[in-house]
Amino acid sequence: MRDIWVGLAIAATLLAGPQAEAETLSISCGTVGQDFEQCRVGAEAWAKKTGHEVKLVTGPKDAGEQLTVFQQQLAAGASDIDIYRIDVVWPGILASHFIDLKPYVKAEELSRHFPSIIQNNTINGKLVALPWFTDAGLLYYRKDLLEKHGQKPPTTWQELAKVAKVVQDAERKAGHDKMVGFVFQGKAAEALTCNALEWIDSFGGGSIVAEDGKVTVDNPKAVEAVRTAASWIDTIAPKGVLNYDEEAARGVFQSGNAVFMRNWPYAWALANAEDSPVKGKVAVMALPRGGEGGKSTGTLGGWQLAVSKYSKHPELAADLAKYLTSPEEQKRRALAASFNPTIRSLYEDPEVLKANPFYASLLDSFTHAVARPAKVTGLKYSRVSSEFRNAVHSTLSGSGQPEAKLKQLGKKLERMSRRGKW
Repeated sequence: MRDIWVGLAIAATLLAGPQAEAETLSISCGTVGQDFEQCRVGAEAWAKKTGHEVKLVTGPKDAGEQLTVFQQQLAAGASDIDIYRIDVVWPGILASHFIDLKPYVKAEELSRHFPSIIQNNTINGKLVALPWFTDAGLLYYRKDLLEKHGQKPPTTWQELAKVAKVVQDAERKAGHDKMVGFVFQGKAAEALTCNALEWIDSFGGGSIVAEDGKVTVDNPKAVEAVRTAASWIDTIAPKGVLNYDEEAARGVFQSGNAVFMRNWPYAWALANAEDSPVKGKVAVMALPRGGEGGKSTGTLGGWQLAVSKYSKHPELAADLAKYLTSPEEQKRRALAASFNPTIRSLYEDPEVLKANPFYASLLDSFTHAVARPAKVTGLKYSRVSSEFRNAVHSTLSGSGQPEAKLKQLGKKLERMSRRGKW
């Protein structure tokens, strides 16, 4: 793992005058887009304010690999990391290793956040993490190219395939031979679980495992959704998409070589950065519906901050977590890098809306996103997600039919669940 030190404690101590001895805290930070940079800026501000030091730690890019590393560290009772940055689907898996943050946060402070996320982070009555930023899958598109070729933004996945093909083929004919119609996260990793859940839920095929624990993934609507996605490969999406994560997809889109892209909100600020080839040419909208009668849906994402119960400085760590998830810090991150606040009032803030104009129109996408079945499957979620995405990836790569793959998956999950009793 790569460590970077935020060394502002000495200067801060001199400015603040005599005070208690400076302590050193460590926090895990993400590496996608501007995640690490914004984590650093926030940590530095807290260090300067308090006179303490903060050590930033990064790990694997892939969320599943991160979880494995964290599980190993926590199971060993390691005190190396005080604050863990955890995915929205991890509270139920890691809860036993984190302190209860309720004693450190006032009720009115918690009420600022979306209730669904607070509920997600509350396990057996214990608040195991504070919401840092939320996410939902969105559709990015080249508004200039759609206008150039007389096309309208698609409302269904079927329309997306048609529009993407028209624009892709026209651009290639005009000499832009690298142009592709659609890029998404097709690598057999957690991001594919998110993408595939969006497809299936938009077609009315459910969320893999229902809230009552029943395995639902083997159904005609889910089969139709996965078959539809498989039809994109090598027609509007390159075969390489089968190994794309978020940054790989963004790289193709931001370089000007894709018409549509599925990604998280963080990509907005980067696509419109001064050095971006597509600056001012991009629009964003809710993901398409699964045909007539379907619905638009995005997978709930986002990250939280949890304090390890093995931390040598839990009160100080809780203070840093509170600072980083505060309204002021969430606003700064939204302005600087399009990180979605978990505090509803910020979606009405004029400065935030000016920097992220899609926030207002897509608030429903953020607040009513489909959740992965992490809470109901608990400690087995990682295995459920792995089996699901591997089945989907096999179908996308052409090594199996969706009917057979989802039927096989359903049987595996049934055995895993002990007939719904996870």
